[in-house]
Amino acid sequence: MKRIFLFLAANFAIMLAMSVVFHIVCAFLGVDPADAYRTTGLNLNAIALWSLVYGMAGSVISLLLSKTIAKWSVGARTITGDEGESERWLVDTVRSLAERANVKMPEVAIYEGEANAFATGAFKNSALVAVSTRIMEQMTREELRAVLGHEMSHVSNGDMVTMTLLQGVLNACVLFFSRVAAFFASRALSDNRRGGRGIYYVVYYVMQITLGIAASIVAMWYSRRREYAADAGSANLLGSPSSMIAALRRLGNLQPGVLPDSLAAFGAVGGKKSIMSLFATHPALEDRIEALERLQRGV
Repeated sequence: MKRIFLFLAANFAIMLAMSVVFHIVCAFLGVDPADAYRTTGLNLNAIALWSLVYGMAGSVISLLLSKTIAKWSVGARTITGDEGESERWLVDTVRSLAERANVKMPEVAIYEGEANAFATGAFKNSALVAVSTRIMEQMTREELRAVLGHEMSHVSNGDMVTMTLLQGVLNACVLFFSRVAAFFASRALSDNRRGGRGIYYVVYYVMQITLGIAASIVAMWYSRRREYAADAGSANLLGSPSSMIAALRRLGNLQPGVLPDSLAAFGAVGGKKSIMSLFATHPALEDRIEALERLQRGV
């Protein structure tokens, strides 16, 4: 509830800031704000509210359906621990980590695929933790326990909710500022109604693409920060970073499992260093290992 309250407060602040910026720009350019509505239908308050609702809608709906979508997208099957010794160990380990993290026992699932694991769910006390068959086969139990600790840290930190709210706010900002930029461009570059409308829509879609790319960079930057926090959280739950370091080194020698985009930010492993790292959900494995080694040294 605290996160949701802070989110609502932040959004009201953002809407107020949007309104203030718009009126300042209008005053600077000598444009009557009311004229924006008469010429293009750009009612600031209505657009701000529409941007917020429309920008948040998809993210919130996806979050609420996240467990169902996750199971369907990777073909995960929920287990109880009665299926066999490996499944029993997995469920018992997740239960132990959930108790340490002070959250309710999540659903536990297994899916067919290369080495990876993920957590999802709209609420931290009603989450899902899933692991692939290959990661169970290719990791030692202590390494896998560290990976599960990483996922439980995502759950206890509420990362799924935070990422959804951030993405929704970014979506709203992209929609709002695309409309505002298109309005001013059409006013500045055209003297007639038809030409103004053409410029308006060209600028609107160009700004959506440009701001959308910028928003993705912000969202991925935040996702990478949460990965470092989840690694440290695993070290805290297990009492030492050594198991998580070993798990990351193991993952570096395995074929990583590719997760759907909606789950990628909460997987155990992402990619390696590349020129596209700005758009990566995870830091490079070597950077994560280095951060844990600094933690181990107390730096």
